[in-house]
Amino acid sequence: MKSHEIARRWLAYFEGKGHTVVPSASLVSTDPSLLFNIAGMVPFIPYLTAREKAPFDRATSIQKCIRTGDIEEVGKTARHGTFFQMCGNFSFGDYFKEGAIPMAWELLTSSLDDGGFGLDPDRLWVTVYQDDDEALAIWRDQVGVPAERIQKLGEAENYWSTGQPGPGGPCSEIFYDRGPEYGIAGGPATDSPRYIEIWNLVFMQYQLSAVRSKEDFDIAGELPAKNIDTGLGLERLALVLQGVENMYETDQVRPVLDRAAELSGKTYTSAESDTDPHHTDDVRMRVVADHIRSALMLIADGVTPSNEGRGYVLRRLIRRAVRAMRLLGVESACLPELLPASRDAMKGTYPEVEKDFERISRIAYAEERAFLRTIASGTARLEGAVQESKAAGRPLSGEDAFALHDTFGFPIDLTLEMAAEAGLAVDADGFRALMLEQRQRAQADARGKKAGQADLSVFTELLASGQTVFTGYDELTTESLVAGIVRDGVAVPAASQGEEIDLILDQTPFYAEAGGQAADVGLITGNGFLVEVLDVQRPVKGLSVHRAVVREGELSVGAPVVAAVDRQRRHAGEQAHSGTHIVHAALHQILGPEALQRGSFNKAGYLRFDFSWGEGISAGAKSEIEEVSNIAIRNNHTVETKLMKLDEAKALGATALFGEAYGDTVRVVEIDGDWSRELCGGTHVGSTSLIGSLTLLGEQSVGSGNRRVEALVGMDAFRHLAAERALVTELSDMLKVPSVQLPERLSATLAKLKAAEKELERLRKEALGASAAALTGSAVDVDGVRLLAHDAGTIGGADDLRTLALDLRNRLGSGAAVVAAAGVSNDRPMVLVATNEEARAAGVKAGALVRVAAGILGGGGGGKDDVAQGGGSDPSQVGAALAAIRAAVASR
Repeated sequence: MKSHEIARRWLAYFEGKGHTVVPSASLVSTDPSLLFNIAGMVPFIPYLTAREKAPFDRATSIQKCIRTGDIEEVGKTARHGTFFQMCGNFSFGDYFKEGAIPMAWELLTSSLDDGGFGLDPDRLWVTVYQDDDEALAIWRDQVGVPAERIQKLGEAENYWSTGQPGPGGPCSEIFYDRGPEYGIAGGPATDSPRYIEIWNLVFMQYQLSAVRSKEDFDIAGELPAKNIDTGLGLERLALVLQGVENMYETDQVRPVLDRAAELSGKTYTSAESDTDPHHTDDVRMRVVADHIRSALMLIADGVTPSNEGRGYVLRRLIRRAVRAMRLLGVESACLPELLPASRDAMKGTYPEVEKDFERISRIAYAEERAFLRTIASGTARLEGAVQESKAAGRPLSGEDAFALHDTFGFPIDLTLEMAAEAGLAVDADGFRALMLEQRQRAQADARGKKAGQADLSVFTELLASGQTVFTGYDELTTESLVAGIVRDGVAVPAASQGEEIDLILDQTPFYAEAGGQAADVGLITGNGFLVEVLDVQRPVKGLSVHRAVVREGELSVGAPVVAAVDRQRRHAGEQAHSGTHIVHAALHQILGPEALQRGSFNKAGYLRFDFSWGEGISAGAKSEIEEVSNIAIRNNHTVETKLMKLDEAKALGATALFGEAYGDTVRVVEIDGDWSRELCGGTHVGSTSLIGSLTLLGEQSVGSGNRRVEALVGMDAFRHLAAERALVTELSDMLKVPSVQLPERLSATLAKLKAAEKELERLRKEALGASAAALTGSAVDVDGVRLLAHDAGTIGGADDLRTLALDLRNRLGSGAAVVAAAGVSNDRPMVLVATNEEARAAGVKAGALVRVAAGILGGGGGGKDDVAQGGGSDPSQVGAALAAIRAAVASR
């Protein structure tokens, strides 16, 4: 029986029993404490816990779920998978045990012709909570399960709670006996793989007042309305009905496994024992099959790869699959072969994966390409670090792991896996300490900007007197009172001319930096004083702090003031902020809705926008984005601002910044209705034509899976275009051609320049070769080893030294010989040492000599015993470095 038929029968059976069929919710959970829906009951938690009244008494669903807590076990057992489908039936104060138990038995054991699953009743076992005599009696007396196939177990196995005070109750599980070839007899109590759990029936009947652990809790009493929550694992029932060994061999997973086997040339054998010679490869193929399906379903539900949260889970799944394929011998891109196989296996149940496959595949393939580049750049570095660590008899250091992560983008989990494969531990604690240190530095920098290194407790105390009222949405000049003055982190009663202060007003029109929008600047005036506002921050929520300089007079706490925002700067900033929204909408229109915002910054005349996208944007796409943006500006759309409840805004499809926390009431900014509708607390122009124009400056990567566009707006955009026009005119005059012919003329000129550079390079190498013949006579004998130490002066680069040194080594012929060549390139000294086999036999190693010389040059270096290279920062020490090499050869 195919998986989609199992799903169809489940829903049809319970719909026939009066249940409302509820479509699967997204894998992305709406519960802020969860990244994903991890169980079939999660979408029903508000009803099961009585936080909300259920719109139905009975419900049934097949919920998509993701769990990655035991990701390391994937592929090793029959039951560990990251994506799974949970078939559930629920009762909200309607039927209880007397209804749930018989229905479960009927569906499992009824014949296929009658719409059931046709399982042999004699192969089904049941467990109940040790004190739940009611459930035991229903199973034994009403359903007819023999007493010897009903087992009582304790709280750890057969009692459910949320882990905190609230509803809880006993549960009853149904197991299928796979036969003696799978393990010992004795029922589920033996914990033998012979018995596989397929259905869990949870009876929510008690109110728990304290939950100290899964097995230690207090029962306050019975619930007024008892609920049923059951879950049957579709994949587990499928492996039973399809007669396969594990969930990876079921119809929705096996096609990917088979394709992985074809690509790698391996034979899949269903090995589950780690003593089986095929076990390692079989586990890798199962990992690939599981992770590819999970990635497909996550991307289909809107998740994109990133370095945090849900995006990191997706990134890790894709990278683990790619890594497993590499260990199977496939080093080229494999997702274009594997992902379509998963699509075809899943589209019967989830047609959206086929409909949206162009978007899904584009995201997945871009992530694989990025990871392959990461592997190529980081693997050599990791292998070198592993060899050094093994030679030193120590684990891979936290510093090495951090460098791999920080420099090459190598994820720590990949470092751990690859080091383990090499039989080496990793100082993970050291890595985490360095990551924490880096994070703390970044946070300290951010706090320093926001609070000028002041003690935040000062601002907390000022906040106790009242929050700052922001008037800047409606006016740019506000009469106010000085609520506080902070100088050098200390609250003071007054400030005089020339002093830099943090100034707090009871109300202000100045916008504090937030949501990517730069702060306002302007003036604050009063009786005999003038203060210039340079920046505004919110070091603590609810308090606007004006970073300012007293230009004239003296002000004191309590003084009345007039706060006036620089109108021109505010307008230019509003142009940029509204322009940011327009660019976001244009990206959605041209690239698609998966181009999700990852961050932004806008200030007077300038904006930058970061978004999720796995590859560079073509010149054509950039032109389209710019054109769509300027058409929206030209069309003079009204920019509307509305206040509404968060749920209402989400229902309207308002875009929110991923990972941002919002209150119950939010501000929604719309441009042309739903073309651009975002949650935003910033300030904006009244209509798009007030932006003037928008010019894209460029597009670049800002980390794996994320891109950044930058743009100018208004007069800044005009000045940029005017400067480019002036440059084109100047180039046309210099090259004496019309502007339309500039590309052709520049191309021809560059070609001539490249040809000239090649000729110069050829002549320089000929000169080096000619000098090599003359240099061989300068070799000196140092205790039985011929040493040729040469200062080549100014060189083109390290390749020149290598060519010269290897040529000289060959010319010196047999007998122990060492060549040390040094030179200066771009004001940086370099040294290269080459030894022949006889010299190495005499104990002269190139790597050791280079380290000696590089130390004198003020740098470092290394390499193999035959050829090594180093460098430094002090060109004046080249002679001393060569002399040190001679001394090292003499003292070997």
